Amino acid sequence: MNPECSDYQHSLKSAQWLQTAPIGCTFGVDVIATLGWRRQAEHLIFTDIHADLKTQISISESQVRHLYYNQYLPLLACNERKELDRLKQVSTEFGLLLSLDGLAPEGGEAQLWTVRELRTGLTVRCGWMSGQDQVSFENFLTPIVDSGFRVTEILSDKQRGLLPAIKALFPDAKHALCQAHYLKNIAKPVAEKDEAMKLELRKAVRASVGTLIRSEHVEKPGVLTVTGLLPSSTEASVENCTPDMIQSTSDKQTDERDIVVESIQQRVRYLLTLKGRPPFRLAGVEMYERLSEVDSCLSAMLKAHEDVRLKELHVGVSLALQGVTDTYIELRQAADWLFEISDILEPEDKPMRTGEQVRQELQTHIEAIVQQSEDNLHLSKITSKIKKTTDSYAPGLFHTYDVEELPRTNNERESEHRRIMCQLLKTTGQKGAVRRMIQRSGAWEAIPRPDTLSQTIEDLAKVDPEDLRNERKRVRNHRNRFKTHTRSAKQSQKQLDKLREQWVKLAA
Repeated sequence: MNPECSDYQHSLKSAQWLQTAPIGCTFGVDVIATLGWRRQAEHLIFTDIHADLKTQISISESQVRHLYYNQYLPLLACNERKELDRLKQVSTEFGLLLSLDGLAPEGGEAQLWTVRELRTGLTVRCGWMSGQDQVSFENFLTPIVDSGFRVTEILSDKQRGLLPAIKALFPDAKHALCQAHYLKNIAKPVAEKDEAMKLELRKAVRASVGTLIRSEHVEKPGVLTVTGLLPSSTEASVENCTPDMIQSTSDKQTDERDIVVESIQQRVRYLLTLKGRPPFRLAGVEMYERLSEVDSCLSAMLKAHEDVRLKELHVGVSLALQGVTDTYIELRQAADWLFEISDILEPEDKPMRTGEQVRQELQTHIEAIVQQSEDNLHLSKITSKIKKTTDSYAPGLFHTYDVEELPRTNNERESEHRRIMCQLLKTTGQKGAVRRMIQRSGAWEAIPRPDTLSQTIEDLAKVDPEDLRNERKRVRNHRNRFKTHTRSAKQSQKQLDKLREQWVKLAA
């Protein structure tokens, strides 16, 4: 010991030891990485992970859970930050291309937002926002500006508070807006009118032939096919049949005719359950067109053979269709316009176009459909909405054609959020639990993991201890927001007693 040494009386920790286990942790990085990998990559529940680990080491299930949230997830975040120098290099050479998206809040809770750099796939910012106004977004994005990064392009949805925030913080960056959201927005008036027509058509069909299409051949009234130890019979039952029905079952030709009639009934019954997915899956339009096919089929069948049931079904479906034909014609025209707009924006199988060329093509088309709809009140309202929405999106709708790396949609971020939710659902089996876990650890769950278990162990072993300490503190600070979120009467009473004691001490 040399008192003149600058590190005199300072304890120096072994670098090799630090790469074996985090400071203060009983378990090594290999154990932490293994349980984290099995949780995220193999979607195992903590009970199964513990059952596997306890055959090799002495560990409890609560320790497995604690290591995952308080060691593994923070280590992943620290490992991601090792790429900061690479991000700075990309910023200097090319400029950053950022993609922003949020996961909708549940039950009034904060909204999870992710900012990814698209050229590298690195997580620039990932965390919760309690508001979505301009000030909130500026506070969320300001650290990117303060870090000195050069941002050249940004892709996001058209949140009201986000637009002015990006304009204020990144005035020189091109702000691209998601084309998928644009198409959904211009389709709103079409989708609303389509839904109304679908309900009207369904109601009309059920009113005229509801009893007929609900009836089907059953083993016994109220019972369809049954399996298990006591399965349903595979033979046709004549129980509860009228003498005429019993006679018809012995007639092979009549029996086959019954099968055909029942199949048509099943088709109509199914078509009444269709659901839409705008902008391109319009359930009302699809229901009308498919029922029209059934109607034509019924007409041809009746010309070949008369049948009371088919005739009743034909009359009912025909009357229902006639009641909404005018509405369908308008919606079919509007749906075609949506497809045409989507095709203009689609770059595949087209010559290379600049953003300005696409803008001009889209503008010309919209002016044309506005003129086409002038004599129709309903269609003119739809085209007016399309034009207004397009003008609103236009400043950010065409950058993707000039910047090769810039996607047309923000669907990749949304896919990431769905992946997180699916992953958590596989490991919990409860949607309620998934919502709670996203609020408690979603930002850390969104950090990408290494490709293999061996690479995970190697990368996590190199994490700086001080960085890990700070990250674990972030985890604790965030999870403290939920320490009073318990439905256990015993636990809640214990928490209240503790708070009361703290308050009394402060008052004294």
